[in-house]
This record gives sequence, C-alpha cells and structure tokens, in this order.
Amino acid sequence: MSISSQEICILPNKNNLALLQTNGMPGNLYNNCSNLPATPTRLERLLRERELRKYSKCLNDCEAELPSSTQDCFSPDLETSTCWFNDEELLETVSASRSLNDDGERLDFRTSKQRLLVVANRLPVSAVRHGEDSWQLEMSVGGLVTALLGVKEFDTRWIGWAGVNVPDEIGQKALAKALDEKLMQRCIPVFLDEEVVHQYYNGYCNNILWPLFHYIGLPQEDRLATTRSFQSQFDAYKKANQLFADVVNEHYEEGDVVWCHDYHLMFLPKCLKERNSKMKVGWFLHTPFPSSEIHRMLPSRLELLRSVLAADLVGFHTYDYARHFVSACTRILGLEGTPEGVEDQGKLTRIAAFPVGIDSERFIKALELPEVQDHMKVLKQRFAGRKVMLGVDRLDMIKGIPQKILAFEKFLEENPNWCNKVVLLQIAVPTRTDVPEYQKLTSQVHEIVGRINGRFGSLTAVPIHHLDRSLDFHELCALYAVTDVALVTSLRDGMNLVSYEYVACQESKKGVLILSEFAGAAQSLGAGAILVNPWNVTEVASSIGYALNMPADEREKRHHHNFKHVISHTAQEWAATFVSELNVTIVEAQLRTRQIPPPLPIEVAVDRYSCLNNRLLILGFNATLTEPVDTLGRKDSQINEWEPKLRPDLREPLRKLCDDPKTTVLVLSGSARNVLDDNFSDYNLWLAAENGMFLRVTTGDWMTTMPENLSMEWVDSVKNVFEYFTDRTPRSQFEVRETSLIWNYKYSDVEFGRLQARDLLQHLWTGPISNASLDVVQGRRSVEVRSVAVTKGAAIDRILGEIVHNKGMKEPIDYVLCIGHFLTKDEDIYTFFEPELPSEVPASVRPQVPTQVRTSIVGSRAALLMKQNSMSAVEQNKSYAIDGDTLHSMVTDRISLQEGSSVLDLQANDYFSCSVARKRSNSRYRLQSSDEVVTLLRELADHR
Repeated sequence: MSISSQEICILPNKNNLALLQTNGMPGNLYNNCSNLPATPTRLERLLRERELRKYSKCLNDCEAELPSSTQDCFSPDLETSTCWFNDEELLETVSASRSLNDDGERLDFRTSKQRLLVVANRLPVSAVRHGEDSWQLEMSVGGLVTALLGVKEFDTRWIGWAGVNVPDEIGQKALAKALDEKLMQRCIPVFLDEEVVHQYYNGYCNNILWPLFHYIGLPQEDRLATTRSFQSQFDAYKKANQLFADVVNEHYEEGDVVWCHDYHLMFLPKCLKERNSKMKVGWFLHTPFPSSEIHRMLPSRLELLRSVLAADLVGFHTYDYARHFVSACTRILGLEGTPEGVEDQGKLTRIAAFPVGIDSERFIKALELPEVQDHMKVLKQRFAGRKVMLGVDRLDMIKGIPQKILAFEKFLEENPNWCNKVVLLQIAVPTRTDVPEYQKLTSQVHEIVGRINGRFGSLTAVPIHHLDRSLDFHELCALYAVTDVALVTSLRDGMNLVSYEYVACQESKKGVLILSEFAGAAQSLGAGAILVNPWNVTEVASSIGYALNMPADEREKRHHHNFKHVISHTAQEWAATFVSELNVTIVEAQLRTRQIPPPLPIEVAVDRYSCLNNRLLILGFNATLTEPVDTLGRKDSQINEWEPKLRPDLREPLRKLCDDPKTTVLVLSGSARNVLDDNFSDYNLWLAAENGMFLRVTTGDWMTTMPENLSMEWVDSVKNVFEYFTDRTPRSQFEVRETSLIWNYKYSDVEFGRLQARDLLQHLWTGPISNASLDVVQGRRSVEVRSVAVTKGAAIDRILGEIVHNKGMKEPIDYVLCIGHFLTKDEDIYTFFEPELPSEVPASVRPQVPTQVRTSIVGSRAALLMKQNSMSAVEQNKSYAIDGDTLHSMVTDRISLQEGSSVLDLQANDYFSCSVARKRSNSRYRLQSSDEVVTLLRELADHR
C-alpha cells in the first residue's frame, strides 16, 4: 500500500512533527494538517519539505528496484558516451516510478504524486523511423536524463523534440502512439518542421546563445546558408518556444509543476504564464550565464530576460551565474535586484543556485560488476609502472583540450625524469563534426598530440593516448577507477560532471582532481581539488607535478572532502530540491498576492461617478499622468525627461473633466510649482505642489498650506551633501525645492547609484539631520529629505478646506477618486478618506466594508491656511527682510470658514483609492500603468 507525501501529517518520529505540519495554505501540497502556525517562515517551510522528502524516500524503499542490466544501460554524461536501448529496457526504465504492492500487483502512483512536466529541447528518447508508421526508440543520454529518471517523488512527464523531422500527420500520429504505448505517456513529442529546427536550434541556440553564454561572443557573420539575420533566427526561436508551450498547455493539469530547461527555452515561461498565470513554472539553465556586459551585446536581450522573469523560480548551477543574471536584470532592464531575486512592480521572481549532481550510487556499484573489473584488470596491466592521467571531454572549443595537452608538454619539458613514468589518456568525444570551427579544432589537437608523441615517445610507449570516440559505461568506470590524476581544464563550463564521476569511482585509489576554476564544479569541489587557470599553461604544468608527487595522507583528505559532497549532493536531490523550492516559492507568492490590492473595477468606478453630483478627483502627476520614463536613458530625448510632461493623449479627457461643474480636479504632486504651471496652466483645476505645501486654482495665485512653525534651517547642510554625491555619481542630479531636497540617480549606473545612495543615507543619518525633525524618503531611484509635517495626507484636509471655501460648496463631496504613484510616506492620503477603517485591514478587504464613511472638516483646521503669493518657507528663513506691515497682512489674510461645515459625505462604495504601477500599497485598488489611467479618465469624461 503506497502512501502519498500529500497524506503525511504524523511520522513515527514525534520530534519531527513540528517540522512536518503545515498551515494549509492554498498552493501548499501538504495542507491536510490542522492546529498549525499561521505564517511559517520560509526556512520552516523548506525544512518541512526536506523532512518530508526524507520520509518519502524511506517509503519508496518498498518500490521495485530497477534490474541491474537496465541500470547499466544509462550513460553517465551526455558529453562522453552514447548507448542504445531495446524496447523492453525502455519500458522498464522510463516507467520506473511504478512499483509493486504486497501482492505483487502493479500500482500507479500518478494519482498520489505531484505531476512534474519536464520541458526540454530533447526527449530522453530519440526516434528512428522504419517505414510509413513504424518507429524505433533509442535512449538519449545526459545528466538531465539520469537525474530526473531517478526521481521517484514525482509523477514525471517529458515534453520535448524527438530529434527527427516528421512533416506528415500520419507519421506524427504514429510516433505519438509509439511513445504512448511503449512509455505509458511518459514522453510527449513536440513536432518542429525542418526550417524551424534549422533556424531555432542550429541558428539561434547554437550559433548565437551558446557562444555568447560561454564568452565566445556573437559570430561576425552568419555562416548558416538559410539564415541571414539575428531577427529571422529569433523569430524562429520564439515560434519554436510557442510550439512547446502549446503542447504543455494541451497536457497540463491543475497543480502540475512545469520545469523548463536550458537556453533553448528561455521564451517558454512567458508563453506559459500568458496562457495561465497560476501555472507553477520553473526554469533552469545548464550553461554559464555571462556577466551583464556580455549579455547586453545580444540584440534580443530585453525580451529574453523578461521572458525568463515570467517564471516563478529561476535556477542556476552556481551563485556566480545567478549573480550575473540579477545584475543583467538590474543593469539592462532597470529592475530591482534583491537577495531573494528580481522584483518588478511587486512581482518577485526568485533566483537561486542549485548545483546538479550525479547518481553516485550507480557509479559506486558499477565498480563491483564483473565487466568493469575485467576492464580494470586490462588497464592496470597495460599501464603497469606508469602513472595514469585522464581527460574526458567533448571535442569542443570551451573544453580546453589544447591547453591541457600543451600544459602536459610543458610538464614533460621541465620534468624529463617523468617521460616514461606517466601517460595522459585523452577521450575526446566528437561533436558537431560538420562545423568548420570544430573541424579546425580537431586538426589542431591531432597536430599537437602528434608533435608531443614524436618528441617524448618511443617505439614501445607514447606519453599521450588520444581517442576521438566515446566509451561505454563499463569502460568509462574502469578508466576512472585506475586513474591517478584527472585533468578538467574547461575554459568555461556550466558544471562539468566528469569531475563528479571521477570522484565517485575513486573511493579505493583516492586520486587527485585538477579542476579549472572556470568550471561550475569548482564551486562545489574546489576545496578538495587543485584549482587552476587553464589559460596559464605554466600553472597547470606545475599542478600536474604537485598532483603526481602528492603525499598519500593529503590525497586521502582531499578525496574524502570531495567524495562526501558527491554522494550527498546527488542528481536526484538536485531535482527534488528545485521542485521543493518552487512549491515554497508559489506559497510565498500567494501570501504576497493577498497583500496586493485588486485591479480597479473601472466600470463600477465610472458608474458611481455618473450617479453622484459633487465629485472630487485627486490625481498624482509623475508616473500617473506622464509618459513612462526609460530609466536606462536609451532614448534620444533623455535630457527632456528630467522635467515630466503631461501625456498628450490625456489632454482631451482631462479638459472635459475640468470643465464639468459637478467635478473638482486636484493634481497633487511632489513636483515644484513651475513644473505644474508648465503642464496645467490651461486647465480649470487645482494644483497642489510639493506634496500639498503650495496650492492654487489655475485662475488664481499660489498660496502656502505649510504649518507656521515649519523650520527650513537644515536646507544648506543637506544641500552640501547632495552636491557632493552628485559630483561623484555620473548622470545623477539634485533639486532644491521650496520644502524639500531631492537627489535623483535614475539615469546612473544601477548598482553604483544604489551604493552611492547607501553612503548618502548613512552620512545624513549620522550627520546633518541626526537631531532634526526631518523625514528621509527613499524612492525607487531617489532620496528626498523633507520636514516631518510635509506629506500629502497631512496637507489634504487643509487643501479641502480651501477648495470648499473658494468654490462656495453647499453640498458635501459624495464621490472621491484618488489615483497616484505615491511614495509609501505619502500613502497616508489613501487612509485619510476612510478613518473608520483600521489601518491593519488589508487593502483587498476594504472595498467590501459596508459601513458608511463620513468625514467632516471644521473651520479650525482650515483656518491654518495662510495665503502668501510667491513666498516660500525657504525664502522666509533666508535673508529676505519682512517688515511689520507685510507680516500683519500675511497673518490677517488667513482663511476663515464657518465652524462645523461638512466637507465630505462618503459612502464606502463611493470612494476609490488607486495606486499606479505599485503592487504593494495601502490603496484599495491598483492600476498597472499610466496607460490604464488614460483609459479610466476617458471613460469618466464620456460619462459626465
């Protein structure tokens, strides 16, 4: 009787109960337990998942073991070998997740295990056509295949290209039927026509992405006969990714985890999320990810990065690759990089490192097989009395085979006494033999090998044995076991599992691993290996000598460290960890979604607007009524973007709203007075500049709403600090406003600007403003210093009093629409209109509150207003002389309103607060961008 991991609540070990219980959150697999903490931390969730995996592994011990003959047919590494399966072996291998019950009957775990859709460029099988409707299936090889076929915690389905062009519908149906019958729906084919394969796979993937990701750079000219531009290849790339997405959507079931793999499918997460935003999507890269300076050369850099960010979890082999990806997103897309990932308008894509491993048990057990023992015996006899060095690589430019052989030549030159005592066995698996660059590399390697063997060899022995072919699994394991030193000299490698395989086979001999620091495996095995720079031939030669003469106790310590890592960080653990992390990420995303305001119901807002008679529209300016700004400064008009401009498509609807006698329009902004004057002087509306500290109707003069005791003595000291950081931060600027100072670095280098902002803040808090009543407000790419009393929420009651007095309103305001891209400090304006709602109530709940919200502002508040034409608080605190008559005129010119006059009379359903382009907000609703603001204001203008 099988037990699903979804059904486990209590385990035999009661000490693990706290870790294994869950809170029943939506999206959490283990949601059948009760009496749980309301909000477990991320670490608690991951520990719980880890314990559940361990217990599930114990349960899986009752499953049927794979026949050893079937296990031996797996190949350890796509880069080193090829093997063939017959149909019976395929059936047993790919359907390994099926097990036996106590009565010996087959049980299908698909109903009790979480389904995992693995989407890769290639299926784990390749198809060979025989006749019209007959197909033979051959098992593919590689780390991904062996990793995921060994994972029994999930009900795994593979989706990918079968490696053959099937243009006719009859052939496609026959192949799908063959896969369905022989593999029980475990492999689902994606059919690509010949032209798409040529431009997508040979063109964009292998001719553009692969070289760039390995720091080779883009090709100077396109050598593919049928592709003439990057754009045509990229179009084919997108088309192929969409075909993959169509197949995924066809077979997707709610709750499935979709795991996309490698650079072939960077566009796939976006395609999937556009169809179903709730789909659990992860993406993993099996190659290096280059630094942002390399990636930015790619013409389609923006689209690819945004497409990958559509995934919920993005994984890499090492922290370096993950760091490069985050840096590319911040520098190229201008997004915010955090320790957890990349954030875009509240949507967090988690970025993490998941080093892949191997099935170490398979290699360890293989050494006991008679076939392997026989191969080992032959090799020991063949190389008796000589130290054996080994290199196993694809014959590829990035593998550093010429550098390895030249370093060995250097070693022999400097140590002639080793000439007949050491041999280098180099296995070079041919790849892409039809490409001129690879043909040239093959000739180069053969030439170097021939020269060295002719120079240092003899009639009976040569120092280098070079093979241009792959080895089967048994031969490879035997070769690993008899080797004294393994040489991995990759110039750039995503991981390189040859080093893992070598360590797994060295439990007896405890050989030395020389490993390139540019291989991803150096992050995991660096402590026990000898790390080298493969470009430094002298250094590699010296390391060869050190490895050959290393004392036995040091070899044992180094091997013990690496062996412990290899057996504990297996391929199966890698896959289970990634899926576990993805599940936890989904749970956390759902928790964050609960705190995000829902989209504004435009039809409801417009309907209520048309039904009421005294309406107030409060509109922000920047990022609300303006065009989106390119923070990376690529536009030719960048110099004009320093001063925000009203969107041209808003002029007509805004004018209609301003001319409506039932509607009062207020533009409330942090911008200076002259900026608002330049944009709105021709409209009949109210302007509130500098967060409401200055106010005027466009037919009148500016007045100040600042409290009388507002001090501005701090301005000079802060100004000096801002000037200093502007000088040392290219493309930054600061602005001195009437009531605040702002330092803006939106056009500066993202990371450098952030570091400078951190230094600036630290200096302010410990220096000029340490004892002042000031607020330091951090924007996305800005720092603002202003007095504590300067907020939009603090100014709105005084503004309303002036508006009511000026317009002589006799009826209270019964409809309020407040829209803006306000800083967190200024979001107190949202809660100003709903004082009876507790502040801790989530924004998404507020629209459902049925109670009436009524606010009145009495004259004692509004009497604080003081008219002062063109006179700012800064000027008052400077050297301007104010005589007694002027001061008396300013004091007596205050506004007086009738005590108890009602300003607001709002029902809860008649108040709409809405943030623009901000997902985390105290507002009731949200709009995605200023484009939606245009749509909303047009609707309101048409329903006056």
